[in-house]
Amino acid sequence: MSGWRFHNPVRIRFGVDALAGASDALAGRSYAIVTYPDAVFAQLADRLEAQLGPALTRIDCVEANPSVPMLRRACDQLAALPGKPDVLIALGGGSVIDSAKVLAAEHGDFDRVLRILSGNTDAGRDDAARPALPIVAIPTTAGTGSEVTHWATVWDPHNARKLSLSRPDLYPETVIVDPCLMVGLPMQPTLASGLDALSHALESIWNIHANPVTRGLAVQAARELIGGLCRVNAHPDDLGARSDMALGALRAGLAFSNTHTALAHNISYAITLTRGVAHGIACSFCLPAVMQAALGVDDACDAALREIFGDIASAPAQLAALLDTLGVARHPAAYGIDAHEWARIVDHAFDGARGRNFIGTRARFPHLDFSPEQPERALH
Repeated sequence: MSGWRFHNPVRIRFGVDALAGASDALAGRSYAIVTYPDAVFAQLADRLEAQLGPALTRIDCVEANPSVPMLRRACDQLAALPGKPDVLIALGGGSVIDSAKVLAAEHGDFDRVLRILSGNTDAGRDDAARPALPIVAIPTTAGTGSEVTHWATVWDPHNARKLSLSRPDLYPETVIVDPCLMVGLPMQPTLASGLDALSHALESIWNIHANPVTRGLAVQAARELIGGLCRVNAHPDDLGARSDMALGALRAGLAFSNTHTALAHNISYAITLTRGVAHGIACSFCLPAVMQAALGVDDACDAALREIFGDIASAPAQLAALLDTLGVARHPAAYGIDAHEWARIVDHAFDGARGRNFIGTRARFPHLDFSPEQPERALH
């Protein structure tokens, strides 16, 4: 067996009512809350402040797919404080946690963050002189894995690009995963975030950086997420199913925190930018096709997929059936993409950094039928 490494420094607190222990994670430090503007998050923030004492401020302008204009507003709010908080509490889904990382990285100096994102190495030369603010992440979705990674996604719609901020000091200090916070989450974000997590698990398996630890985490994650998604789809208030999804998403996050993602995610970025498709849907609808391109390439990958699906020859069809059950269209045409654009998206995805993590090749990627008579015929 060749050598491998695994690293993740995030302290994890998991369980029903784990939020009650938030004061231990804060340890008396001053804090600001980063969250969404919705009323339900205002109520959760009120609950936190009743438990922890008043926050220095609430930065509650976060929106889905954090954009450059929104992040500038959030950073301006943090920068305007007379004294910086000791800790940022990220209360919400992946967009909130990613936004908190952008805020934490340069203490609200967004121009400096933009220079770093744009590849200005001079801007990042003295990063060690300004360590990131610590983050306590409290995810309210079972999906993104941002609570256990050291990178954040920034969307630049004006220039039609997706940017990534990555620094070792952007791992959250602590994550508090309380499945109770996910009960009552509407089905659309539940499915999108859960499928994002399933994509993380599978993408860390058919990955050139996979190792025994990441594969073990990913196999367990995929099992928990597939079972949990089906149960939550039928019974949204099932706390046990929500707990399985939360644990599966956490395991998937730990797995891809070391492997990064692969082809399906690279396919998704253009679709989210140009079509506005939720990230979790954009990175999961093509998973059966991506899986088919991975089968038979690597024995360890095949063995891991066999642990999840049993018969790996039918694994793409099993995954397609899951997406059908969840109401997720599997054909690019359903998202307004024609055959020419799809070929361009897939070609570009294989050429990108995440695409190069994928163990398969462009030649193995299945042909999709774009004839009007068969809009959902996925694999040939």
